[in-house]
Amino acid sequence: MERDIAWKKYDEAAHEALEALAADYIEFISANKTERECATAAIAAAEEAGYDSLADAIAAGTPVGPGAKLWACAQGKAVILVHVGAAPMSDGLNILGAHIDSPRLDIKQNPLYEAHGFALLDTHYYGGIKNYQWTALPLALHGVVAKTDGEVVEVNIGEDAGDPVFCVTDLLPHLGRAQMEKTGEKVVEGEDLDVLVGNRPLVAEAESGTADSSDSSEAETPKDPVKQMVLAALAEKYAVDEEDFLSAELEVVPAGCARDLGFDRSMVIGYGQDDRVCAYTSLAAQLALGDDVPARTAVCVLVDKEEIGSVGASGMASMFFENTIAEIMALAGEDGPLPLRRALTRSRMLSSDVSAGFDPAYASVFEAKNSAFLGRGLVFNKYTGARGKSGSNDASAEYVAQVRRIMDEAGVSFQTAELGRVDAGGGGTIAYIPAKYGMDVIDSGVPVLSMHSPWEVTSKADIYEARRGYEAFLRDPS
Repeated sequence: MERDIAWKKYDEAAHEALEALAADYIEFISANKTERECATAAIAAAEEAGYDSLADAIAAGTPVGPGAKLWACAQGKAVILVHVGAAPMSDGLNILGAHIDSPRLDIKQNPLYEAHGFALLDTHYYGGIKNYQWTALPLALHGVVAKTDGEVVEVNIGEDAGDPVFCVTDLLPHLGRAQMEKTGEKVVEGEDLDVLVGNRPLVAEAESGTADSSDSSEAETPKDPVKQMVLAALAEKYAVDEEDFLSAELEVVPAGCARDLGFDRSMVIGYGQDDRVCAYTSLAAQLALGDDVPARTAVCVLVDKEEIGSVGASGMASMFFENTIAEIMALAGEDGPLPLRRALTRSRMLSSDVSAGFDPAYASVFEAKNSAFLGRGLVFNKYTGARGKSGSNDASAEYVAQVRRIMDEAGVSFQTAELGRVDAGGGGTIAYIPAKYGMDVIDSGVPVLSMHSPWEVTSKADIYEARRGYEAFLRDPS
């Protein structure tokens, strides 16, 4: 059965709402290209919408009741928003879960070196990328440098019009015969994804003087002068030195803003849409509840590290989610392990992550009847995984029916899909992690073209339907 194209149902008001949402979304993903930036932006938006810090509420012993709105953050890289509902939390929560990390290049701890008159930064790629896609395009540097005196310096170079950018070089085709004979996996090796950051040497003061100083200039010329020029620039702008790389988290991402795509401006092209398209729409849906008291407590979970297995203190596999809910339940007078277990078991969740959009250029890896198409709305994946559904959550039929009802009642365009043909590959999300509590979880999100590439493509209609569908889910009382 073929799903209708969502664009066909929109009147003028819906078109205006769709374009307004898309404009806000483009601004969000253009400004927030790292998990830290996304977390900071989410907290700022939440506080503007009346959310209070959970840490402050715990410190003050503030009682929590229906209508209370709280946020919590883990290591500056994961955020949970909770809007307490009318029913006891032990009756269960309505949860949206998305991730705010994306594939990229991470700067190593001892990265800066000079080779043949060039200064470069050594990298270690993060998440699943095709290495060759990261060559010969403008790159920006985002992140933080933590200094031993406790200062944390924010770094953002390559986004403003006056900023320099960086790149990973590629080999000219005239000399690339041997390279082109390699498999795609080997065309550019991971260890060769070094970022070009300088070519100008630092000139010693004596060298800029008179000709009489030439005898002493060689002695005063620093070792690795191009590297030293880069360090001098970093010291001038950020007051950091080479040792500070040891405690830095610096990420290399594509430079530039997301943009409208197509003559009809129906799509968005931008970096990091996996999974910030779902994170943004989940956040927007959570905040759209306003001051209404939902029937069931509404939760938005934005986590880190999904692209590398949801590990670490800021990933979904950590105790951050469980501990946050336990703390809020304690403030709400529902303290104790048993009410917490009941709350988690009786909860339901949309694991909001992107799905592979059908691409006619690569039709052979898709099974069209069970594929997601751009422009047909929010996607539900009953299961993901690989081969024999390995690593999949596989939502129950009863829960799928419940989600269908919610979407139908709200008039949300949706579709169902698998991640490509059987045995063509596969993938996973955070869904299996909260499912361990016994809660109902299903994968849902926006279809994406060119997933995990530096520039990914989504449909504005799907973004709009995701935002509507997520709010309908949060508001559902059953």
